[in-house]
Amino acid sequence: MKQLYVKYKGHYKDNFSLAYPVVISQLGHTLVGLSDSIIIGHTGKVPLAAVSLGNSLFTVFMVAGIGMSYGLTPLIAQENGRGNKNAIGHLLSHSLIINMVVGVLLSAFIYWGSSHLSLLRQEGDVVEKAIPFLRYLGFSFIPLMLFLSFKQFAEGLGFTRQAMNISIIGNVINILIGITLVYGLFGFPRMGVIGVGIATFIDRLIMGITMAFYVLRAPRFKPYLQSFGFKELKASAIKKILGIGTPVAMQYLFEVSAFSGAAIMVGWMGAAELAAHQIALSLAAMTYMMASGISAAAGIKSGNNFGKKDFRELRLSAIASYHMVLLLMGGAALLFTVGNHLLPSFYIQDPQVIQIASQLLIIAAFFQLFDGMQVVGLGILRGLGDVRVPTMITMVAYWIIGIPLGYLLGIKMGYGVQGVWWALLLGLLVASVLLFIRFHIKTKKLAL
Repeated sequence: MKQLYVKYKGHYKDNFSLAYPVVISQLGHTLVGLSDSIIIGHTGKVPLAAVSLGNSLFTVFMVAGIGMSYGLTPLIAQENGRGNKNAIGHLLSHSLIINMVVGVLLSAFIYWGSSHLSLLRQEGDVVEKAIPFLRYLGFSFIPLMLFLSFKQFAEGLGFTRQAMNISIIGNVINILIGITLVYGLFGFPRMGVIGVGIATFIDRLIMGITMAFYVLRAPRFKPYLQSFGFKELKASAIKKILGIGTPVAMQYLFEVSAFSGAAIMVGWMGAAELAAHQIALSLAAMTYMMASGISAAAGIKSGNNFGKKDFRELRLSAIASYHMVLLLMGGAALLFTVGNHLLPSFYIQDPQVIQIASQLLIIAAFFQLFDGMQVVGLGILRGLGDVRVPTMITMVAYWIIGIPLGYLLGIKMGYGVQGVWWALLLGLLVASVLLFIRFHIKTKKLAL
């Protein structure tokens, strides 16, 4: 163990310095949903189920947007490794246009789709409360994409702390406004579920404007922004960014949509099961986003070393990232196991919901290591520009294996919500193993 630490010590330090602000920043996206659930959970299981439904559906679009924005980061890291500052400003210009178009289109689609939630066969009271909540989340998508555009630019250059600071402040704002509007404090009307939706929109609007202002005004970015502008747009640059961003979006989409699809199946079982699913999922999503922060840092390091053609360092840094995520997710697994009854009680006091959620957290504990390994594997391969085969792996793991098996176990065979979650665990296991094999083959060839 000591020899292992000595071998990777420098990489642990470098990766941690780069990763921890990204981890906190990524965690901020999940903490919005987590704080929404906690704030609204004390008003009853129907409002909590409505927030669960809205967040489950919105998360599918959110991770697609995050994935699309990731098309910029490895390209920035690679060009930075080559010392090509002029190309970096051009990449930001094209990425900003792509992300804002995506934001507008998906926001409009969410608004339209919210009118058809009844087609998902959820309980009537849940759907009624979920519709306006989901619409406010949809409005927040545009400023979220603005934030992500400038965040991924800064992180591709290795500057990760400012996005972290903005995310922390944004979450505090979201909690304060959410509590005020949900419970009708300081003379505001009691808004319930709609209140957390409005709070999320305001939070993301502030974050997007602040991140853009920081990047465009900070002296450290001026050398990279000399070519930033919209007069010399090129289809080839847009194609290059989409060539990475679209598959990455699909990778996130396949996994998160599987869990959202699971939420729809669980909703057929009842409001208590759906509320329990949301509690367990929000906790698992929190650790996932922390792992995805390590993944993002791993992708930046891989892209930078790939641009330098330093393939030995690339492999060592990548393996160090695997070690870090296994340590993080192992701790999460222990926390879920020990606190499986305590953690749900922070959300709701309904004994039935707490009992179901406690059982789901044990399953979540099992898949923590696999979830961490697969997301870091995706990040490393993304840094190399290898996105198509990993996308196919995620599709097979979650939609060919996970969801069909979840329907079979949970619905047809009567194992309920636990059957759905065991099937998702198997999907994560398959993804983590196949992506590690892909990483090993690709990086070993390069390092020779």
